[in-house]
Amino acid sequence: MASIYETENFILESREQPFITRTEGGHLRILCKDKVKDRTELSPKKAIELMRLTMIAGKALEVAMNNRGINVVKVNYEDLGNWAYKKNEEPNLHVHILGRAKDAKYQKFPEAPHLPDRNSGFYDDFVPLDEDDIEEIKKQMNLLIKQDRYKESDWKLI
Repeated sequence: MASIYETENFILESREQPFITRTEGGHLRILCKDKVKDRTELSPKKAIELMRLTMIAGKALEVAMNNRGINVVKVNYEDLGNWAYKKNEEPNLHVHILGRAKDAKYQKFPEAPHLPDRNSGFYDDFVPLDEDDIEEIKKQMNLLIKQDRYKESDWKLI
């Protein structure tokens, strides 16, 4: 996994084994640095920080992948965590950010993403975001963060 961006409480990363293959929009994940079971356990500040980061990362993924020639028309956001129970573990809050391409073949748009078990073989041919995709996402995030709508002071983060 490649780390793309960090805030005080969260890490944005690309996925080596994505739920959405690169040519269909790609897959990012935001992890909570602290052990938090789900969003109901977040402090108000952390909840605001997470919402801001999901918005910036989702928009950056959409713009970046379109700039890279992938026709992303929608971004889906999902926080799940159910699979932790398969390992008798408690889930740790994480949010999946899934680019959705209009011409997708595996994860057909506008259907909801299909998320079978990792061992099903469904994802075996899926390709993660490449270094150029990640650099473009970082570039777009840096541009978005400078916009007035994402100023940390307006979000009460500083």
